[in-house]
Amino acid sequence: MAAKICGLKDPVAIDAAVRGGASYVGLVFYPQSPRAVTPAQARELAALVPATVRKVGLFVDPDDALLETVLTQVPLDLIQLHGGESPGRVARIKAQTAAPANLTIMKAIKIAKRSDLDVADDFDEVADMLLFDAKAPTDMADALPGGNGLMFDWTLLTGRQWRRPWMLSGGLTAGNVAQAVRISGARAVDVSSGVESAPGVKDPAAIKAFLDVVKTL
Repeated sequence: MAAKICGLKDPVAIDAAVRGGASYVGLVFYPQSPRAVTPAQARELAALVPATVRKVGLFVDPDDALLETVLTQVPLDLIQLHGGESPGRVARIKAQTAAPANLTIMKAIKIAKRSDLDVADDFDEVADMLLFDAKAPTDMADALPGGNGLMFDWTLLTGRQWRRPWMLSGGLTAGNVAQAVRISGARAVDVSSGVESAPGVKDPAAIKAFLDVVKTL
């Protein structure tokens, strides 16, 4: 069972994720998010991450200029696309980042009902990984593309298979991650708001508690 701690902004949180056994750490390059970091900040944080832990950059509908700016400064291992990117755009980003870094591309699929899963098949052909997150209601004030602390019906994933590996996200905490994994069949989980004391403020104790549970699964 692999775990990703996303939205890290300071060395203390990075240390908690690494020491706790996270397989991935996420850096957010979406300025509207309370978890956003600049490329310069991300470069300093990435230097604290051992090679055994994969560094993920989260982007929301990035243009080529933003991707180039970040990738020339930050040694990422994986790009997470969390906006409204089309399969064609995902394929182009994958092609553009194939050399020399050969980055892994993960596409987030936002779920509220069963039919929302239909688009996963299209991205299964072009992305290297998928991530299933909760879709925010249209009337939710100040909703972000992700990290809203919302859950979706995990039974929608029960028994489903895709060609690519996938992660489960959306409202996960130390208290519910075991149930989420049991119901959904996930082999990897992603958490952000569920290990925070306030939006964008990671709690090292909550990170440890979450990862301790994941270790038992």
